[in-house]
Amino acid sequence: MKRSVLTRYRVMAYVTAVMLLVLCACMVFKYGFDKGEGLTLVVSQVHGVLYIIYLIFAFDLGSKAKWPFGKLLWVLVSGTIPTAAFFVERKVARDVEPLITDGSPVTAKA
Repeated sequence: MKRSVLTRYRVMAYVTAVMLLVLCACMVFKYGFDKGEGLTLVVSQVHGVLYIIYLIFAFDLGSKAKWPFGKLLWVLVSGTIPTAAFFVERKVARDVEPLITDGSPVTAKA
């Protein structure tokens, strides 16, 4: 597996996790203080789009790493639980790191 598969998953995991925290803060302001309704709408839509991209990259990584269904499902759902994606991303990176092959070409010996 190429390193780029893991890298794009890690980037989207962080971006999705940060956007989910921002969305949670917006929800507190919207429902707790009656402020920022428009901002909450925009942040929720942006998070939704980013989460779909996260799902695609996580599924791609899981299929290339040949994860069982339960592990894949946990990684996919972790993007909906605030702060879970940070912890799951670290564990996934440790598990997938040994599966990464070097991208350098192999020379055939005669």
